[in-house]
Amino acid sequence: MTETDRRLSAGRVTLTDVAVVAGVSVGTASKALNGNGRMRPETRERVLEASRRLGFQPNEQARGLLAGRTWTVGLITTDGIGRFSTPVLLGAEDALGAGKISVLLCDTRGDAIRERHYVQTLMARRVDGIIVTGRRTDPRPALQGLREIPTVYALAPSEDPADMSVASDDEGGARLAVEYLIGSGRRCIAHVSGPAHHAAARHRARLTEELLGQAGREPSGGQVYFGDWSEAWGRRAALRVLRTAPDTDAFFCGNDQIARGVADTLREEGRRVPDDIAVIGYDNWDIMALASRPPLTTIDMNLGEIGRIAALRLLDAIDGGGSGGVQTVPCRLIMRESA
Repeated sequence: MTETDRRLSAGRVTLTDVAVVAGVSVGTASKALNGNGRMRPETRERVLEASRRLGFQPNEQARGLLAGRTWTVGLITTDGIGRFSTPVLLGAEDALGAGKISVLLCDTRGDAIRERHYVQTLMARRVDGIIVTGRRTDPRPALQGLREIPTVYALAPSEDPADMSVASDDEGGARLAVEYLIGSGRRCIAHVSGPAHHAAARHRARLTEELLGQAGREPSGGQVYFGDWSEAWGRRAALRVLRTAPDTDAFFCGNDQIARGVADTLREEGRRVPDDIAVIGYDNWDIMALASRPPLTTIDMNLGEIGRIAALRLLDAIDGGGSGGVQTVPCRLIMRESA
């Protein structure tokens, strides 16, 4: 009995055994199993067939050494609550999991010192790449000291246009909401949003005013109502709008929390939603949107898709491809009972 036969009978199959059965060198077998290197298709298939027939399970540490990789990716987030980063992470894991890549999650809690610490930690762990995400869509400073580690920014793009970023199409999301309201016959549309210094609020407000202007209108009440991202602000803003412009027949809100507050006030004021006044939110945060009375029509930012595309761009960069710039992901209008 040969040494290979003894290992096979003991259930200890090695890369060498696969190479022997396939009739190739160990190096060729490794490249074939890792999808690397140039070789004839029949050679690669012969190696893969030998691997399947022998039940070969590669040692991940050895696999990493052979490929010059650790098969790990770091994910740095500033979103400790996880409202935005969790869907992005799940989307990224769906893409990375297909390649058997592990994700190391690092929550900076918005602290620059923690962020530098995690960057150093991930570098010490020799991660193959890093995905950076957060709880806002505002551009953020690029990570420093990465030493050529491939990095992709998801949701919050990098301020450096040379970096790879994947972001939500905020303006496209606002367009979906406003065009739907205009198309459904609403004539006096109020826009209530978050703080004006947030990029998301500014972008959505600007496009809302542009679209209403193209239709020969202006925001109900004569202005965009900027405040904070809360139900309490939604309730206060709704009262202000109704006092200033009692003929208002629609609200486009900057997030679902504001929209739920608006819907509460309209109900208390005896206005029927959507018969008298339509309400559209933003984010499709199901905990908030489904608990609203009635459930909210809203804009879905497609956070899972943002994470998935970010992971795919990162994998491309790890393999030596990819290019800089911001890639935007389209939003979706989710129809429920409020509009």
